[in-house]
Amino acid sequence: MSQAFDFSSVADRLAWSASKWEKYRGRDVIPLWVADMDFASPPSVQRALAAHVAHGNYGYMNAPRELPQQLAEDYRQRYGWTIEPQWIVWLPGLVLGLNLAVKACCAPGERVIAFSPVYPPFLHAAELQGRSPLNIPLQTSNAAGTEFAIDFAALEQAVSAADQPAARLLLLCHPHNPIGRLFSRAELDQLAAFCERHDLYVCSDEVHADLILDGHTPHLPFARVMAERSPALLQRSITLHGPGKTYNLAGLGIAWAIIPDSALRQRFRAAMQRLVPEPCGFSYTALQATLGDAEDWRQALLAQLRENRDKVSAALERMGLAHTHPQVTYLTWIDARALAGRVGNPGRWFEEHGVGLSDGTAFGSPGYLRLNFALPPVLLDEALARMQRAIDSLGSPFPALTP
Repeated sequence: MSQAFDFSSVADRLAWSASKWEKYRGRDVIPLWVADMDFASPPSVQRALAAHVAHGNYGYMNAPRELPQQLAEDYRQRYGWTIEPQWIVWLPGLVLGLNLAVKACCAPGERVIAFSPVYPPFLHAAELQGRSPLNIPLQTSNAAGTEFAIDFAALEQAVSAADQPAARLLLLCHPHNPIGRLFSRAELDQLAAFCERHDLYVCSDEVHADLILDGHTPHLPFARVMAERSPALLQRSITLHGPGKTYNLAGLGIAWAIIPDSALRQRFRAAMQRLVPEPCGFSYTALQATLGDAEDWRQALLAQLRENRDKVSAALERMGLAHTHPQVTYLTWIDARALAGRVGNPGRWFEEHGVGLSDGTAFGSPGYLRLNFALPPVLLDEALARMQRAIDSLGSPFPALTP
């Protein structure tokens, strides 16, 4: 029997120095920027952590011996993908995993492919590790410019350029942040064929996999697509995942890499150079709780996120701002370029009107904004009302804002 869960209460996150709210401490700004939720984590997680705290001894902790097998079983049931427990490498964060993948897969100077707009660490990992970035913009696939697809022609041309260093690694955000879409099976098959043809490694960040908003469409791991094409191709895959986004556990610092090839796994571990700490002991406890008893909560969360998403889309329509209607994640991508022509930086302008959004420049798309709608309805309603008042203050009908 499903339970009733609380997604309406507003908590004082500043009391615990939440990064999302600290950015605007002392200012009347509702933060809709960084990708964490203003919802409490599942009750099962809270109970498990409370029991762990009550134990009272917080010395060094290893991953529970049964956890890799539990995680492998979850992959089999949830995604139809059979992984081996020994393929799992524990990490204290996903951004670290992107950088380790670059070091493990690429020689200095070799190129690393990413599709923009994209979560900013994808755009910086190559240069941070002494490799060369190769940014391929996604192409718009509808007249409004609010739906996106991989530009395979541009990708082929860029990778095949004879006067450039070899491309060695594709960093894939799947499902995609910030555009909030699922790549189709046909796209994934085409991308797998491309990677095979060009002898590429792939590091696929799949942290948003459990936030497909319809609540029933299964996530398809890209490594599973690669394996179905060729067992050898699977050996060129790294899959990154963690519970931070779905269960709001980012502050606990736990993620993992799934690396089927033992040699690649060894290089990945070597890239850690004994500098990378183990995940926090509490995070293992939290992860086990999500695997054991959090599905009812997740389904209730998805229902709330669908409601919030639809509310955001309706409000942005009234404002005349083109935007995505995400299939996955709690993030809406807004085309504010026409607005920028009238107010300057649209992110700063909305901040001045009491709403903190992510600036698209960091994602590779100046003039765009990212809005996080994972918050209680009363806060979301107020944030959208502030945005509407800001638009109304311009004194022009909303069609003037459309590109």
